[in-house]
Amino acid sequence: MIARYTHPDMGRIWSDQRRYETWLLVESAAADAMAAAGIVPPDAAREIRERGAFTVARIDEIEQTTQHDVIAFTTAVAERVGPSARWLHFGMTSSDVIDTAQAIQMREACDVILQDLDAASQAVRDRAIEHRQTPMIGRTHGVHAEPLTFGLKLALWYTEIGRDIERVRRARATVSVGKLSGAVGTFAHLPPSIEADVCARLGLEADPVSSQVIQRDRHAELLTALAITGASLEKFALEIRGLQKTEIGEVEEPFGKGQKGSSAMPHKRNPIGCEQIVGLARLLRGNAHAALENVALWHERDISHSSVERVVLPDSFIALDHMLRRFTRIVRGLVVYPDRMRENLNRSRGVVFSGTVLLELARKGVSREQAYDWVQRNAMLSFAEQRDFKTLLETDTDISRVLSKAEIERAFDLNEQLKHVNEIFDRVFHGVESVV
Repeated sequence: MIARYTHPDMGRIWSDQRRYETWLLVESAAADAMAAAGIVPPDAAREIRERGAFTVARIDEIEQTTQHDVIAFTTAVAERVGPSARWLHFGMTSSDVIDTAQAIQMREACDVILQDLDAASQAVRDRAIEHRQTPMIGRTHGVHAEPLTFGLKLALWYTEIGRDIERVRRARATVSVGKLSGAVGTFAHLPPSIEADVCARLGLEADPVSSQVIQRDRHAELLTALAITGASLEKFALEIRGLQKTEIGEVEEPFGKGQKGSSAMPHKRNPIGCEQIVGLARLLRGNAHAALENVALWHERDISHSSVERVVLPDSFIALDHMLRRFTRIVRGLVVYPDRMRENLNRSRGVVFSGTVLLELARKGVSREQAYDWVQRNAMLSFAEQRDFKTLLETDTDISRVLSKAEIERAFDLNEQLKHVNEIFDRVFHGVESVV
């Protein structure tokens, strides 16, 4: 189901065709590097580079007999190259090809994710600026707390996406390494200079030391970065879902013409996109756990990690690619109801300004404990009798003896509550279009 939504570039990166293409890139680069070093005849390297080709169908056919994908691959390529193929895969082991090629795939996939993250960041930024001064009630423990603006909520998301971008960038660098150090990492059959040359040709760093494989803490870092990004999206999507509850009704996921929400209830407009994002985030965390399990291998290598990576790497990238693209569409089309936000802010009859009243009393010399008792008893009365909190304060003789009616009124000034919003936006967005 995910694949039909995902960007075609991401799907191609993890296709069998692209996997074998990257294997051939490594084999050709290795032949060219060995030719430059006088290990392989230049003509042989040229024929490997120019004539090397394959079909996935032929590799699959050979693998039915060999039960070894790299041997099936080299055999299929050798059929195209001819006699010079005796220099193909010269001095190399399977993991030299697989791990180096996989680094290319992971790097390409990270680039797609970074493009997705940039688009999501811009979408959130635009909506944050749009709603910079749209007041709403803030909630802690799910209960009304103090006012904020919807733009501030989105600005918070924007900064988290920025951290996700940095994490993916760091992980991209961590996994962009190759190795041609042989069966146990000793360079028994090829010198380190060949590895360095091959990696340079492929735009990779040479792993300073490896066993038969590149160490899987690198891959675990990458999958963890993807999972954290998914957790961020889950957080944002969960907030949209919460604000879309009928009882709250402050925002709504876009609902297209002709879209149906329920087979039984025609009135339904459900946040299904956000729910899908939340669900897929769980998958990413599970895959990250599997990647952590892959770090520990027997001695210089076993292949317990290999089967896992064939699933968790493409699945994680494809899922996150889809999640980011869907989230971006949701944010761009998000329906915001400022009037409902204002209505909900006022629903608690002013008790959300209790903290300001508390501070005003403290400024006038009332002890914090005494002030708290006075304010709380009026807040509880407001809840119990559904009465206006400000009116209760004005008629409370303890409070009215300390604060004038004008001072109480000032404590309920929403503009005073939100006076630093522009300053926060300037910090987050560095002044660009944040204050108009």
